[in-house]
Amino acid sequence: MKMEDYNYHLPEELIAQTPLTDRTASKLMVLNKESKEITHDIFSNIGTYLKQGDCLVLNNSRVIPVRLYGTKRDTKAKIEILLLHEIEQNIWEALVKPAKKVKIGTVIAFGDGKLLATCIQEKQQGAKLFRLSYKGILLEVLEQLGEMPLPPYIKTELKDDERYQTVYAKENGSAAAPTAGLHFSNELLQHIKSQGVQIVYITLHVGLGTFRPITAEHIEDHQMHAEYYHISEDTAAILNKTRANKGRIISVGTTSTRVLETIANENDAFQSASGWTDIYIYPPYSFQAIDGLITNFHLPKSTLLLLISAFAGRETVLRAYEEATKQNYRFFSFGDAMFIQ
Repeated sequence: MKMEDYNYHLPEELIAQTPLTDRTASKLMVLNKESKEITHDIFSNIGTYLKQGDCLVLNNSRVIPVRLYGTKRDTKAKIEILLLHEIEQNIWEALVKPAKKVKIGTVIAFGDGKLLATCIQEKQQGAKLFRLSYKGILLEVLEQLGEMPLPPYIKTELKDDERYQTVYAKENGSAAAPTAGLHFSNELLQHIKSQGVQIVYITLHVGLGTFRPITAEHIEDHQMHAEYYHISEDTAAILNKTRANKGRIISVGTTSTRVLETIANENDAFQSASGWTDIYIYPPYSFQAIDGLITNFHLPKSTLLLLISAFAGRETVLRAYEEATKQNYRFFSFGDAMFIQ
């Protein structure tokens, strides 16, 4: 299959640059993947489409301020790095700009030397490994020196960093937000619970795969990078009970989906697990774990668009996206939402 088959036209003005004041006020497109019917609503009404006995699965990963601006210790050349994930104690994989100026042995200083990053290995696809040196607690150092790693299509400064976090973000480790969850408020989650819907949490630390575009002409030639995930015993037990009681498992976001499908593909039932997943979901794919998916509107020719196309069908999804552009839906991280059922 050719990647061009998953391209679509998007007017630039529909790329959301700022989050709405009210998280729950975004538009909501409800897509029935069987009948192809489309319903237009607002996200605060998402509970209307959920049923008693359903289980909502949220990714509780928290974004850390991992975009850093520093200088080479020898030449004072300006360098930007984006920490992606920790490989082992104080060894991080990162993206670098300009990459050609950073070789093995290069030392980059941040904040007058409060943080030093020494390049120790060059990886494929432009990533590099760095050994970090600092005093104190790394997260506190990053909060002093780093910036939120907003996607490159967002040109407007974010006034409140917490608006790029879900209200339930807990586990530090992501280089990008699991944005489907940005539409939920604590009040909306409580309302959904009161309807008899179970809410559980998994963790997937969003990393390089989010920032890496598909450059291969053919879909099958693309390689996903691995991301760390965790699912607890309590979450696995609730998912198994939901399935046994014929309830629906509804994933919030493609990140949650990738964790659930990883577990389901490796086991007959959901179970507690931690590890790294590089699962790459594209059509045709037989979903084993989920019955519904809440998601945002994704970039053309992206792995995220491929995943939802595998769930609902390429033609159905592209038709829905065309309808979304006609209805002036907001796209990407701070954009509107879609519920596929």
